[in-house]
Amino acid sequence: MFVLLMLFLFKYIDDLIGKGFEWYTIMQLMMYASATNVQMALPLSVLLSSIMTYGSLGENYELVAIKAAGISLRRAMYPMIVVVATLAIAAFFFSDYMLPVANRKYYSLLYDVRQQKSASILPEGVFSSSFPGYTIRVGRKDPDGQTVYDVMIYTKNEADNNINVLLAKSGRMYKTPDNQFLVLKLRDGIKYDETAGEKNFEIRQRFTRFRFKETEQKFDLSIFKIHRTDENLFRQAVQMMNLKQLTYFGDSTRRQVDSANEANYRVITPYIKYFTIPKRVKGITPLKFTKKNTLDALSLNQRLAAITNAANEVRSVQQIVKNRADFYKESFKSVRRFDVEFQKKFTLSAACLALFLIGAPLGAIIRKGGLGMPVVVSVIFFLIYYIISTIGEKSVKDGDLSPLVGMWIAIMVLTPIGLFLSYKAANDSVLFDMESYKRFFTRLMGKKDA
Repeated sequence: MFVLLMLFLFKYIDDLIGKGFEWYTIMQLMMYASATNVQMALPLSVLLSSIMTYGSLGENYELVAIKAAGISLRRAMYPMIVVVATLAIAAFFFSDYMLPVANRKYYSLLYDVRQQKSASILPEGVFSSSFPGYTIRVGRKDPDGQTVYDVMIYTKNEADNNINVLLAKSGRMYKTPDNQFLVLKLRDGIKYDETAGEKNFEIRQRFTRFRFKETEQKFDLSIFKIHRTDENLFRQAVQMMNLKQLTYFGDSTRRQVDSANEANYRVITPYIKYFTIPKRVKGITPLKFTKKNTLDALSLNQRLAAITNAANEVRSVQQIVKNRADFYKESFKSVRRFDVEFQKKFTLSAACLALFLIGAPLGAIIRKGGLGMPVVVSVIFFLIYYIISTIGEKSVKDGDLSPLVGMWIAIMVLTPIGLFLSYKAANDSVLFDMESYKRFFTRLMGKKDA
């Protein structure tokens, strides 16, 4: 979890630094981020801990003592299997009940953090628009950060065409005791102000120039405080739903897709009349065309009108079908996202069991405890699991695989490996003994020479 939180900080460090957040805001964001990282951290921790536990038992010859007492490895693994099964059940309830809430709080807070303006107030030599309605430029600051020189303030007013400007040679800026306002006490300056004439028929404007020895400008600092967005606005995202909500909204989206398919047939149906043969009606004599090409029987004006009408109808059908096809693609993507998130509720528990089946026998085979070899082996197998699951999830979202196959393919690949390692460990296999492989290839090469 520590490594994953460091990755989170490296990714969003630019959005956190320099915005004046309180320490508890950052800690709250990291707490929610840790909850969302459980899906990745829990399977890896189960794999690593199982390798370390049984590797330490093998390294200290405790597994040998257990087997000498007549207890098989499978029976010795039963207590840990119960523990991991309990952990897998708890992981399912966590992913169904707690994870959607954590995701909603995490993404809503992260959105507000990223939208927050920088707390660096009035940097040197930069036109700052941090305060609504003003553009302020400070030419230079003293090391104390309060004394400023060459101050320029534009008052932005679209109605007056931004024609109010204040210039000051020096000044001092500070915050009020309640941190609600920034005060600029300016000295030796001038203010230019242009306003329209007092009478409507007078097109000339009034230009006013104020010279001052000292003046004061006050700016509201509330824009630099974080403003929380309503968390309910994020409820429609699939990551914020439990199984019941995913089932309900997924079925609703499927019904929309089915109704869109029926609507496509209704769009084409009115144009089938051009390809049907009308019935004979009394009092109406059908036209007889003596020429093979129907258009040849029409006059030039009728021919142009028929071709124009047909082209317009074709373009109309094409546009309608294109719009409906785009709607169908987006709706089907939403259906796949619901299916992916639905399967994720179960794959976390299955991943804990599958990686335990790999870690426990692997630790008994390599007989190494601690944080050396177990870490290397666990990271390799976890990367295999993570890469396969990521490829499967992407394939499901692209529509190349069914949700059941794409989301469970990593489990289906790792479970046989775990069963194979369990069989080898139960039979005291020397799977990682290089000397046995060397003797095997030596005998093989000897047979070939003979």
